[in-house]
Amino acid sequence: MTAIQIPPKTMKRSLLLFLLPMLQCLAIAQSYPPVATDVRIHETNLPIVFINTLGHQIDRDEHVSAYMKIVDNPNGLNYDDTIAHPHQPTDYEGYIGIKYRGNSSFTYSAKKPYSIKLLTDSYENNGAKRKASLLGMGKDNDWCLLAPYNDRSLLRNALSLSLARGYLDYVPQTRFCELILDGIYYGVHSLTERVRTGSGRLNIKSPGDEGDALTGGYIICVDRNDEPLTHASQYHPTNSAGDIFTDKTIWVQYTDPSWDEITEAQRTYIDSRFDAFEDALASPQFMDADKGYRQHIDVTSFIDYQLSTEIANNIDGYRLSTYLYKHRDSVDPRFKMTLWDLDLAWGLPDFENIHTGYMTDIWTYKNNDAGLGTKMPFWFDRLMHDPSYVAQLKARYADYRQGRYADVPATVDSLATLLTAYGAAQRDHQAWPRWGEVIFQNYYLDATTYAEEVAYVRNFAAARIAWLDQQLGYDPASISTLRHPESTPQAVYSADGVRRATLQPGLNIVRYSDGTTRKIVRK
Repeated sequence: MTAIQIPPKTMKRSLLLFLLPMLQCLAIAQSYPPVATDVRIHETNLPIVFINTLGHQIDRDEHVSAYMKIVDNPNGLNYDDTIAHPHQPTDYEGYIGIKYRGNSSFTYSAKKPYSIKLLTDSYENNGAKRKASLLGMGKDNDWCLLAPYNDRSLLRNALSLSLARGYLDYVPQTRFCELILDGIYYGVHSLTERVRTGSGRLNIKSPGDEGDALTGGYIICVDRNDEPLTHASQYHPTNSAGDIFTDKTIWVQYTDPSWDEITEAQRTYIDSRFDAFEDALASPQFMDADKGYRQHIDVTSFIDYQLSTEIANNIDGYRLSTYLYKHRDSVDPRFKMTLWDLDLAWGLPDFENIHTGYMTDIWTYKNNDAGLGTKMPFWFDRLMHDPSYVAQLKARYADYRQGRYADVPATVDSLATLLTAYGAAQRDHQAWPRWGEVIFQNYYLDATTYAEEVAYVRNFAAARIAWLDQQLGYDPASISTLRHPESTPQAVYSADGVRRATLQPGLNIVRYSDGTTRKIVRK
């Protein structure tokens, strides 16, 4: 039996809650339930997220009030029967705002992703924004419950984010969990940080309207033109032969401040800085150290984004959910990058008549050649024409291969073990049976078990990295560390990317001041 105990004081505030059982039935019918609604958890090693919609219908455009409880015993098991197990450790309990989120992840997936905002009370009772740390992640108000569905391995997005952490300055943290919505089991989800500013996220100051404050901080995103206010790149996308797609435009969204919060002065400023970056990169003098692109971008950050995208062959990379951010000029005047939206990576997609997602021997940044409807900007194709950039890319790749990317198939197996140890993956596929379903044309139609799905990701990763080793001149047997001897330790991470204050027993990933990393095992 599953129950969320809502505080008695709250129960008295609204007649709505007296009608809760009837209204919950209505909400369930309108909330895209799974195929099988009788799946039970019983016990799991993953946190359990309980959400009670309080009779509301979840909307795609506006958040509605709900109540959320997260049960997580990090040293043991969690149970969906909260009556029989009343003393389970609670990671979070309180009101939230909830709505559906995503574009293709919403439209083409039966299992829907959610946007979550933490609240002090319900919207009906004027609940205010609340910040909290969830499952050990940074304290914030804004969260996502991502819903791997087309990714039948359930782990692709988590795999990419876990591997990249420790290289890029900021990578969103994510935790697997199992969702129970209005008493129905909705399967494995990933509770994930959103790319936003804040002390627990991208720790950059909000912009003002004049002086140094006007120069930062900002988060912008290359994506679709589906918001009321966006910025159009001055440069049409091209293919690798230099042919221009005159009918295509690259669009930039305002993420933080968002389109409905950014002032005219701020929008004019960040548009001009973005245009200046593209102008410098398009210029005949783009390789010049003083007049070219290097004064506008943190090159290592762009390389880290490119490597994460290429290793995973993320065909959404570069063209969708591609985040750039900028500090104030007094801190750093250059654009940096971070990651988001890698669920259609690691060999998964084969759609829009573009049969490249499964390929291990192509450059993803050249996918404009394949004819994807939404094109990618010219940036990385242009950067790859700079021998200095390519040399830096190769050196960084060698560092990756001696660090967290030394054995990617093992990381795949480690994540899969989390999902199979107490049956989470099996429960998810019970609730959402889809073996033999043609999700993308020609996409491995013979996979009939979860183990086969994981093996596919593992084998793709091994083949993809072997090809990149050849392309980027990396020989694991002969390349020695590129870390400079004067470099000093800067940060320590666990094997799954969680930052630590000091070295801990077992495997540690140490990041140095020059950006390189090294594995250190402490007894």
